[in-house]
Amino acid sequence: MESELAENQTDITGEELLAMGDIGPCELVNGKIVKKWYASVRHGAIESNIDYELGMFVRLHKLGRVSEGEVGIYTRRDPDTVRGADIAFISNERLSKRGKSGFVDVAPDLVVEILSPDDRWNEVMQKLEEYLGIGARVVWIVDPETESVFAYRSMTDVRRFEKSDALTADEVLPGFSASVAELFEE
Repeated sequence: MESELAENQTDITGEELLAMGDIGPCELVNGKIVKKWYASVRHGAIESNIDYELGMFVRLHKLGRVSEGEVGIYTRRDPDTVRGADIAFISNERLSKRGKSGFVDVAPDLVVEILSPDDRWNEVMQKLEEYLGIGARVVWIVDPETESVFAYRSMTDVRRFEKSDALTADEVLPGFSASVAELFEE
C-alpha cells in the first residue's frame, strides 16, 4: 500500500486527485497517489451492515450524515493527504462548517475502518493517528477475523467490543446500540 508509492511521482493536491475522476481505489498520502485493493464481498457486507445500523439511527434522530464507500477525508494539507474511510458520521454541527471541497474537509465525529487481509498494522495505526489528529472523536477499527470492534477515543483510550457485546458510541451517538454479532452477518 503506502510502500508502493511511485518514486518519481509529482505531488498533487486533493483537488487534482478529485479532478482525475475514477482512477480506481486509492488514497492520497503526502501528495502521492497510493493504489488500494478492491474490497472483498465479506468486507462489503460488514460495511453495509454497519452503514445500515448507523444510518437508521442518525436519520431517525436527525443527527447529521453517514457516508460509506471510501469516503475521502482530508487529514493533512500541503502536501495533501486524503484517506478513504469505509464509513464516516459527521454531525450537523460539523457539517455546517464543511467547505465546498469534494472531499470531507472537517473532522468526522466517527470514522469506521474495516480491516482487510492485506492491511498492515503500522498503516492502520497511521490512519488512526491521522483521524484522531484532525479531531475525529471516535474511530472504530473493525476486525473481521476476530469479529470484534476496537473503539479508539485516543491512541491510548481504546475499548474492545466482542461478538457477544452491544456496540455503543455514547460520546458521539447517545443511545446508539448495535449487536456486534449482527454486524458480521453475511
